[in-house]
Amino acid sequence: MTLLSSRIPGQAHADERLRDEPVIWLATTTPSGRPHAVPVWFWWSDPVLTVFTRPDTAKVTHLRARPHVALHLDTASYGGDVVLLRGRATLGDPHESLPDDDAEPAFAAKYAAMLGGQSFAQWRETFTVPVVVTVESIVAWRATPEGLDQQVVPG
Repeated sequence: MTLLSSRIPGQAHADERLRDEPVIWLATTTPSGRPHAVPVWFWWSDPVLTVFTRPDTAKVTHLRARPHVALHLDTASYGGDVVLLRGRATLGDPHESLPDDDAEPAFAAKYAAMLGGQSFAQWRETFTVPVVVTVESIVAWRATPEGLDQQVVPG
């Protein structure tokens, strides 16, 4: 089941941004309850978002204790194009396949030009831990000539 509908213009626009943008901000919670936000590369396959990270990062430590996350794209159009997500993250085993069989090859294709000459397999030797976020809700809005187009999914 997908969260976004291609038949609803505002939702189709949010889906397009989630597929095309290179960076999303991932916010986790520290042991003291403070937010911790970092930019990450990602693959979006509605309703799942996949990130790969090093095992020694703060986000991995945070997610082991508190799996709820918030994510957001950079705003576009001078703050007039916003996409916010909330969900639950699970840390995958580096040696097991992902729930979405297309995630790794799609991720590799999306970032091939940004890997600095190394192969995706070489890059994955460093970024070994898959973080799989099941997105539970999306809030998106953008300014259009007709006014504000706001989408709240699922509500």
